[in-house]
Amino acid sequence: MTPVPTLNRLAPFTFVLIWSTGWIVARAIAPYADPLTFLALRYTLAGLCLAGFALLVSAPWPRRPAEIGHGLVSGILIHAIYLGGVWWAIANGVPAGISALIAALQPIMTAVLAPWLTGERIRSGQWFGIALGFLGIVLVVTPKIAATDSGQLGAVVVPLAINVAAMLSVTLGTLYQKRFVATGDLRTTTVIQYVGALIATVPAAMLMEEMRFEVNLVTVGWMAWSVLAISIGAVALLLLLIRRGAVARAAALIYLVPPAAAVQAYLLFGETLTGIQLAGMALTAIGVWRATRH
Repeated sequence: MTPVPTLNRLAPFTFVLIWSTGWIVARAIAPYADPLTFLALRYTLAGLCLAGFALLVSAPWPRRPAEIGHGLVSGILIHAIYLGGVWWAIANGVPAGISALIAALQPIMTAVLAPWLTGERIRSGQWFGIALGFLGIVLVVTPKIAATDSGQLGAVVVPLAINVAAMLSVTLGTLYQKRFVATGDLRTTTVIQYVGALIATVPAAMLMEEMRFEVNLVTVGWMAWSVLAISIGAVALLLLLIRRGAVARAAALIYLVPPAAAVQAYLLFGETLTGIQLAGMALTAIGVWRATRH
């Protein structure tokens, strides 16, 4: 009889499938809500749901100031800067498929930063994968930049740069989480992270947006999915993988997110990629796979 797969085997696949819908949500709500405003409400609802559940089951809360501080910082890096940057980029013209591909460079960036942050040595095969990944991303974004008038170039380059900065933030956040938030109850730790995300997101939304949020079936439906499936389900899986040391397995599967998001964006919004961009996406997938092999 075939053995039942363990949680560590199923969790990375489940995480990637749920996580890929995040780019679709960002694209779907753009006509009806400002991105940071939507995220602030999402963090609030997810935090309240988790806090209520934690209180119901008497889950232990972080008590030491250092534990609370580390939770707040990881929430700012993983949620506020990463998701805020990605959603802002999509709302300002970056296609969901391209945005997902940029985010999928996280494993490559982790490999690049590893020698300085963890002392880990990068093998020649990993450097080859890193090179392929960056070449692929160049092939994907170049046609969009080339097709833009010089007078409007900033309108394309700035959102792409913000998307890259968001990817760097989640890379640092994952490493920070592994080092400083490796213990404690996942439910209450995540609540603290959402508090940190709110501390950074609400002022940014007040400064940068009109804080627009239209109440309709689209925004309510996607909000429910974002809170229950992504903010609670997928984030819990990610933190569980980090804690169990299986983050490398999830990273190796991140290359599945861009094609999954691109297919969903094509079916729902009619977003398309050129032949060169598809080739770049495939090249990046190969590069990420090669860079994360052990």
